[in-house]
Amino acid sequence: MTPERETVSTPPVSAPGTDASPLLSATGVHTAFHTPRGPVQAVDGVSLTVSEGETLGIVGESGSGKSVLGRTLMGLITDGPRTTVSGTVLIGGKDVHALSPAGRRALWGTDVAMVFQDPMTSLNPVKKVGAHLTESLRLHLGLDRTEARDRAVGLLRQVGIPEPSRRAGQYPHELSGGMRQRVVIAMALACGPRLLIADEPTTALDVTVQKQILDLLRSLAGELRMATILISHDLAAVAGRTDRVAVMYAGRLVEYADTAVVFDRPRHPYSRALIASIPRLDLPPHTLLPTIEGHPPNLLHPPAGCRFAPRCATATDRCATETPPLTGYAGDRDTGGVVACHHPLGATEEAAV
Repeated sequence: MTPERETVSTPPVSAPGTDASPLLSATGVHTAFHTPRGPVQAVDGVSLTVSEGETLGIVGESGSGKSVLGRTLMGLITDGPRTTVSGTVLIGGKDVHALSPAGRRALWGTDVAMVFQDPMTSLNPVKKVGAHLTESLRLHLGLDRTEARDRAVGLLRQVGIPEPSRRAGQYPHELSGGMRQRVVIAMALACGPRLLIADEPTTALDVTVQKQILDLLRSLAGELRMATILISHDLAAVAGRTDRVAVMYAGRLVEYADTAVVFDRPRHPYSRALIASIPRLDLPPHTLLPTIEGHPPNLLHPPAGCRFAPRCATATDRCATETPPLTGYAGDRDTGGVVACHHPLGATEEAAV
Protein backbone atom coordinates (compact mmCIF):
# COMPACT_ATOMS: atom_id res chain seq x y z
CA MET A 1 0.00 0.00 0.00
CA THR A 2 1.39 3.41 -0.94
CA PRO A 3 1.96 5.64 2.11
CA GLU A 4 0.14 8.91 2.50
CA ARG A 5 2.36 11.71 1.22
CA GLU A 6 2.41 15.44 1.75
CA THR A 7 4.24 17.56 -0.80
CA VAL A 8 6.89 19.83 0.71
CA SER A 9 9.55 21.99 -0.89
CA THR A 10 12.35 21.29 1.60
CA PRO A 11 13.08 18.85 4.43
CA PRO A 12 11.62 19.64 7.86
CA VAL A 13 13.09 22.69 9.55
CA SER A 14 14.13 20.65 12.58
CA ALA A 15 14.12 17.05 13.69
CA PRO A 16 11.20 15.76 15.76
CA GLY A 17 11.66 16.62 19.40
CA THR A 18 14.27 19.34 18.83
CA ASP A 19 14.18 23.12 19.19
CA ALA A 20 12.62 25.18 16.41
CA SER A 21 15.90 27.05 15.85
CA PRO A 22 18.55 24.57 14.65
CA LEU A 23 22.27 25.21 15.02
CA LEU A 24 22.80 24.68 11.29
CA SER A 25 20.17 25.51 8.71
CA ALA A 26 20.90 25.06 5.00
CA THR A 27 18.28 26.00 2.40
CA GLY A 28 18.50 25.42 -1.35
CA VAL A 29 22.29 25.01 -1.43
CA HIS A 30 23.79 24.80 -4.93
CA THR A 31 27.49 24.40 -5.67
CA ALA A 32 28.77 24.38 -9.26
CA PHE A 33 32.32 24.07 -10.58
CA HIS A 34 33.13 25.71 -13.90
CA THR A 35 35.30 23.48 -16.08
CA PRO A 36 36.52 23.81 -19.70
CA ARG A 37 33.80 21.32 -20.65
CA GLY A 38 31.03 23.18 -18.83
CA PRO A 39 29.58 23.61 -15.32
CA VAL A 40 29.40 20.64 -12.96
CA GLN A 41 26.52 20.94 -10.50
CA ALA A 42 28.09 19.01 -7.61
CA VAL A 43 25.41 20.04 -5.09
CA ASP A 44 21.94 20.69 -6.44
CA GLY A 45 19.37 22.29 -4.15
CA VAL A 46 20.13 20.57 -0.82
CA SER A 47 18.27 21.67 2.31
CA LEU A 48 18.85 20.24 5.78
CA THR A 49 19.18 21.15 9.46
CA VAL A 50 21.26 20.05 12.43
CA SER A 51 20.30 20.83 16.02
CA GLU A 52 22.56 21.19 19.04
CA GLY A 53 23.82 17.81 20.21
CA GLU A 54 22.44 16.01 17.15
CA THR A 55 24.46 13.78 14.81
CA LEU A 56 23.50 13.78 11.14
CA GLY A 57 24.89 11.22 8.72
CA ILE A 58 25.32 12.13 5.04
CA VAL A 59 25.74 9.01 2.90
CA GLY A 60 25.99 8.08 -0.75
CA GLU A 61 28.37 6.68 -3.34
CA SER A 62 31.65 8.36 -4.16
CA GLY A 63 30.90 11.39 -6.34
CA SER A 64 27.45 11.98 -4.88
CA GLY A 65 28.42 15.44 -3.60
CA LYS A 66 28.84 14.66 0.11
CA SER A 67 32.27 16.21 0.63
CA VAL A 68 31.47 19.24 -1.55
CA LEU A 69 28.32 19.80 0.50
CA GLY A 70 30.31 19.62 3.75
CA ARG A 71 32.84 22.16 2.51
CA THR A 72 30.08 24.44 1.23
CA LEU A 73 28.27 24.30 4.58
CA MET A 74 31.48 25.32 6.33
CA GLY A 75 32.24 28.09 3.85
CA LEU A 76 35.42 26.55 2.47
CA ILE A 77 33.84 26.66 -1.00
CA THR A 78 32.41 30.07 -1.92
CA ASP A 79 31.58 32.09 -5.00
CA GLY A 80 34.64 32.65 -7.14
CA PRO A 81 36.01 32.63 -10.69
CA ARG A 82 35.68 28.84 -10.92
CA THR A 83 32.75 28.23 -8.57
CA THR A 84 29.18 29.35 -8.11
CA VAL A 85 27.52 28.91 -4.72
CA SER A 86 23.93 29.87 -3.97
CA GLY A 87 21.38 29.20 -1.25
CA THR A 88 21.56 30.04 2.44
CA VAL A 89 23.71 28.44 5.14
CA LEU A 90 23.16 29.65 8.71
CA ILE A 91 25.38 28.48 11.58
CA GLY A 92 24.31 29.84 14.93
CA GLY A 93 22.28 32.45 13.07
CA LYS A 94 25.28 33.67 11.04
CA ASP A 95 24.99 33.59 7.26
CA VAL A 96 28.22 31.81 6.33
CA HIS A 97 28.36 32.96 2.72
CA ALA A 98 27.48 36.56 3.56
CA LEU A 99 30.52 36.86 5.84
CA SER A 100 33.78 38.39 4.69
CA PRO A 101 36.81 36.08 4.40
CA ALA A 102 37.97 37.37 7.79
CA GLY A 103 34.53 36.70 9.23
CA ARG A 104 34.58 33.11 8.00
CA ARG A 105 38.06 32.58 9.46
CA ALA A 106 36.74 33.80 12.82
CA LEU A 107 33.85 31.32 12.48
CA TRP A 108 36.14 28.37 11.81
CA GLY A 109 37.40 26.68 14.93
CA THR A 110 35.03 28.35 17.36
CA ASP A 111 31.63 27.76 15.75
CA VAL A 112 32.39 25.04 13.20
CA ALA A 113 35.37 22.78 12.55
CA MET A 114 36.13 19.95 10.14
CA VAL A 115 37.95 16.62 10.32
CA PHE A 116 39.28 15.93 6.83
CA GLN A 117 39.67 12.58 5.07
CA ASP A 118 43.44 12.24 4.92
CA PRO A 119 45.43 13.45 7.95
CA MET A 120 48.68 13.42 5.99
CA THR A 121 47.36 16.17 3.71
CA SER A 122 45.73 18.02 6.64
CA LEU A 123 48.93 18.21 8.67
CA ASN A 124 52.01 20.25 7.74
CA PRO A 125 54.89 17.74 7.52
CA VAL A 126 57.48 20.30 8.70
CA LYS A 127 55.54 21.41 11.79
CA LYS A 128 55.48 19.45 15.03
CA VAL A 129 52.19 18.08 16.29
CA GLY A 130 52.04 20.55 19.18
CA ALA A 131 52.48 23.52 16.84
CA HIS A 132 49.41 22.47 14.85
CA LEU A 133 47.33 22.80 18.01
CA THR A 134 48.90 25.84 19.69
CA GLU A 135 48.53 27.98 16.56
CA SER A 136 44.73 28.02 16.65
CA LEU A 137 44.61 28.21 20.44
CA ARG A 138 46.71 31.37 20.46
CA LEU A 139 44.87 32.91 17.51
CA HIS A 140 41.26 32.26 18.59
CA LEU A 141 41.49 32.03 22.39
CA GLY A 142 44.36 34.45 23.00
CA LEU A 143 46.37 32.00 25.12
CA ASP A 144 50.04 32.63 25.78
CA ARG A 145 52.71 30.15 24.70
CA THR A 146 52.72 28.15 27.95
CA GLU A 147 48.93 28.03 28.28
CA ALA A 148 48.56 26.94 24.67
CA ARG A 149 51.17 24.21 25.11
CA ASP A 150 49.42 22.85 28.21
CA ARG A 151 46.05 22.96 26.48
CA ALA A 152 47.49 21.16 23.42
CA VAL A 153 48.85 18.33 25.57
CA GLY A 154 45.47 18.07 27.29
CA LEU A 155 43.70 17.81 23.93
CA LEU A 156 46.04 15.03 22.79
CA ARG A 157 45.28 13.20 26.03
CA GLN A 158 41.54 13.76 25.53
CA VAL A 159 41.56 12.07 22.13
CA GLY A 160 43.40 9.04 23.51
CA ILE A 161 47.00 9.61 22.41
CA PRO A 162 49.47 8.00 24.83
CA GLU A 163 52.39 10.03 26.13
CA PRO A 164 50.85 13.28 24.88
CA SER A 165 53.75 15.49 26.00
CA ARG A 166 56.22 13.47 23.94
CA ARG A 167 53.91 13.19 20.94
CA ALA A 168 53.44 16.96 20.88
CA GLY A 169 57.13 17.27 20.08
CA GLN A 170 57.03 14.82 17.17
CA TYR A 171 56.36 15.36 13.47
CA PRO A 172 53.28 13.86 11.72
CA HIS A 173 55.33 11.22 9.87
CA GLU A 174 56.47 9.80 13.22
CA LEU A 175 52.89 8.84 14.14
CA SER A 176 50.70 6.00 12.92
CA GLY A 177 47.69 6.69 10.68
CA GLY A 178 45.26 6.29 13.56
CA MET A 179 47.25 8.63 15.79
CA ARG A 180 47.48 11.24 13.01
CA GLN A 181 43.71 11.12 12.67
CA ARG A 182 43.38 11.64 16.42
CA VAL A 183 45.65 14.70 16.09
CA VAL A 184 43.34 16.08 13.38
CA ILE A 185 40.35 15.52 15.68
CA ALA A 186 42.19 17.29 18.51
CA MET A 187 42.86 20.24 16.16
CA ALA A 188 39.17 20.41 15.28
CA LEU A 189 38.15 20.36 18.96
CA ALA A 190 40.81 22.82 20.11
CA CYS A 191 38.58 25.90 20.30
CA GLY A 192 35.38 24.14 21.37
CA PRO A 193 33.31 24.29 18.17
CA ARG A 194 29.55 23.96 18.37
CA LEU A 195 29.44 21.95 15.13
CA LEU A 196 31.93 19.34 13.91
CA ILE A 197 31.91 18.13 10.29
CA ALA A 198 33.73 14.80 9.92
CA ASP A 199 34.41 14.09 6.24
CA GLU A 200 35.20 10.39 5.76
CA PRO A 201 37.28 10.41 8.99
CA THR A 202 38.29 6.75 8.70
CA THR A 203 39.63 6.71 5.13
CA ALA A 204 42.67 4.39 4.69
CA LEU A 205 42.50 3.15 8.30
CA ASP A 206 42.17 -0.52 9.19
CA VAL A 207 38.86 -1.78 10.54
CA THR A 208 39.88 -1.81 14.21
CA VAL A 209 41.18 1.76 14.08
CA GLN A 210 38.09 2.85 12.13
CA LYS A 211 35.88 1.72 15.00
CA GLN A 212 38.09 3.46 17.55
CA ILE A 213 37.93 6.76 15.66
CA LEU A 214 34.17 6.59 15.13
CA ASP A 215 33.56 5.66 18.77
CA LEU A 216 35.84 8.52 19.84
CA LEU A 217 33.87 11.03 17.77
CA ARG A 218 30.58 9.79 19.20
CA SER A 219 31.93 9.92 22.76
CA LEU A 220 33.32 13.44 22.38
CA ALA A 221 30.12 14.70 20.76
CA GLY A 222 28.10 13.46 23.73
CA GLU A 223 30.61 14.76 26.27
CA LEU A 224 30.86 18.22 24.73
CA ARG A 225 27.19 18.47 23.63
CA MET A 226 28.46 19.14 20.13
CA ALA A 227 26.46 18.80 16.92
CA THR A 228 28.12 16.50 14.38
CA ILE A 229 27.82 15.82 10.67
CA LEU A 230 29.34 12.45 9.74
CA ILE A 231 29.99 12.17 6.00
CA SER A 232 30.59 8.62 4.77
CA HIS A 233 30.01 6.19 1.92
CA ASP A 234 29.96 3.41 4.54
CA LEU A 235 26.40 2.99 5.78
CA ALA A 236 27.53 0.58 8.50
CA ALA A 237 29.59 3.41 9.99
CA VAL A 238 26.58 5.68 10.43
CA ALA A 239 23.96 3.05 11.32
CA GLY A 240 24.41 3.17 15.08
CA ARG A 241 26.11 6.53 15.42
CA THR A 242 23.67 9.07 13.98
CA ASP A 243 20.23 10.44 14.83
CA ARG A 244 19.21 11.20 11.24
CA VAL A 245 20.49 10.27 7.80
CA ALA A 246 20.54 12.28 4.57
CA VAL A 247 21.01 10.09 1.48
CA MET A 248 22.57 11.87 -1.51
CA TYR A 249 22.70 10.82 -5.14
CA ALA A 250 24.23 12.83 -8.00
CA GLY A 251 24.27 16.05 -5.98
CA ARG A 252 20.68 15.80 -4.76
CA LEU A 253 19.02 14.73 -1.54
CA VAL A 254 16.89 11.64 -2.22
CA GLU A 255 15.90 10.67 1.32
CA TYR A 256 16.13 12.37 4.70
CA ALA A 257 14.74 10.86 7.90
CA ASP A 258 15.52 9.34 11.28
CA THR A 259 18.29 6.78 11.06
CA ALA A 260 16.13 3.92 12.33
CA VAL A 261 13.48 4.68 9.73
CA VAL A 262 15.92 4.79 6.81
CA PHE A 263 17.59 1.52 7.78
CA ASP A 264 14.42 -0.37 8.76
CA ARG A 265 12.07 0.87 6.05
CA PRO A 266 13.80 2.95 3.37
CA ARG A 267 11.46 4.74 1.00
CA HIS A 268 13.86 5.37 -1.89
CA PRO A 269 15.08 2.46 -4.08
CA TYR A 270 18.60 3.90 -3.93
CA SER A 271 18.57 3.89 -0.12
CA ARG A 272 17.40 0.29 -0.12
CA ALA A 273 20.12 -0.71 -2.59
CA LEU A 274 22.82 0.92 -0.45
CA ILE A 275 21.59 -0.87 2.65
CA ALA A 276 21.48 -4.18 0.80
CA SER A 277 25.17 -3.83 -0.02
CA ILE A 278 26.24 -3.79 3.65
CA PRO A 279 28.14 -7.02 4.48
CA ARG A 280 26.30 -9.25 6.97
CA LEU A 281 27.82 -11.76 9.36
CA ASP A 282 24.81 -14.11 9.14
CA LEU A 283 25.31 -14.75 5.41
CA PRO A 284 27.08 -17.94 4.28
CA PRO A 285 30.77 -17.61 3.33
CA HIS A 286 31.52 -16.38 -0.22
CA THR A 287 28.02 -14.92 -0.62
CA LEU A 288 28.11 -12.22 -3.29
CA LEU A 289 26.86 -8.84 -2.11
CA PRO A 290 24.12 -7.17 -4.15
CA THR A 291 25.36 -4.36 -6.37
CA ILE A 292 23.71 -1.42 -8.09
CA GLU A 293 23.90 -1.88 -11.84
CA GLY A 294 25.23 0.96 -13.96
CA HIS A 295 27.14 4.08 -12.98
CA PRO A 296 26.31 7.46 -11.43
CA PRO A 297 25.40 10.06 -14.07
CA ASN A 298 27.84 12.49 -15.63
CA LEU A 299 27.03 15.77 -13.87
CA LEU A 300 28.22 17.72 -16.91
CA HIS A 301 25.14 16.34 -18.66
CA PRO A 302 22.81 14.93 -15.99
CA PRO A 303 19.73 13.03 -17.17
CA ALA A 304 16.32 14.64 -17.10
CA GLY A 305 13.87 13.59 -14.43
CA CYS A 306 15.05 11.39 -11.57
CA ARG A 307 18.82 11.00 -11.79
CA PHE A 308 18.61 7.48 -10.38
CA ALA A 309 16.06 6.36 -12.98
CA PRO A 310 18.60 4.76 -15.40
CA ARG A 311 19.72 2.42 -12.60
CA CYS A 312 16.34 1.87 -10.92
CA ALA A 313 14.45 -1.38 -11.50
CA THR A 314 11.07 0.24 -10.75
CA ALA A 315 11.48 3.37 -12.89
CA THR A 316 8.69 4.38 -15.27
CA ASP A 317 8.44 6.82 -18.17
CA ARG A 318 7.48 9.53 -15.70
CA CYS A 319 10.75 9.02 -13.80
CA ALA A 320 12.76 9.68 -16.97
CA THR A 321 11.11 13.05 -17.67
CA GLU A 322 9.85 14.55 -14.40
CA THR A 323 12.08 15.46 -11.43
CA PRO A 324 10.54 14.09 -8.22
CA PRO A 325 10.18 16.67 -5.44
CA LEU A 326 11.00 15.92 -1.83
CA THR A 327 7.73 14.76 -0.29
CA GLY A 328 6.88 13.87 3.28
CA TYR A 329 5.71 10.41 4.30
CA ALA A 330 3.40 9.77 7.20
CA GLY A 331 3.34 6.94 9.72
CA ASP A 332 3.53 6.25 13.43
CA ARG A 333 7.35 5.97 13.30
CA ASP A 334 8.06 8.18 10.34
CA THR A 335 7.12 11.74 11.25
CA GLY A 336 9.38 14.22 9.51
CA GLY A 337 10.90 11.97 6.86
CA VAL A 338 11.04 13.01 3.21
CA VAL A 339 11.82 11.18 -0.02
CA ALA A 340 12.33 12.25 -3.65
CA CYS A 341 10.68 9.43 -5.59
CA HIS A 342 7.61 9.12 -7.80
CA HIS A 343 7.12 5.53 -6.62
CA PRO A 344 8.40 5.36 -3.01
CA LEU A 345 8.61 2.00 -1.33
CA GLY A 346 5.52 1.19 0.74
CA ALA A 347 5.34 2.15 4.38
CA THR A 348 5.05 -1.49 5.39
CA GLU A 349 7.70 -2.84 3.04
CA GLU A 350 10.82 -4.02 4.86
CA ALA A 351 14.32 -3.35 3.57
CA ALA A 352 15.56 -6.08 1.25
CA VAL A 353 18.71 -6.96 3.19
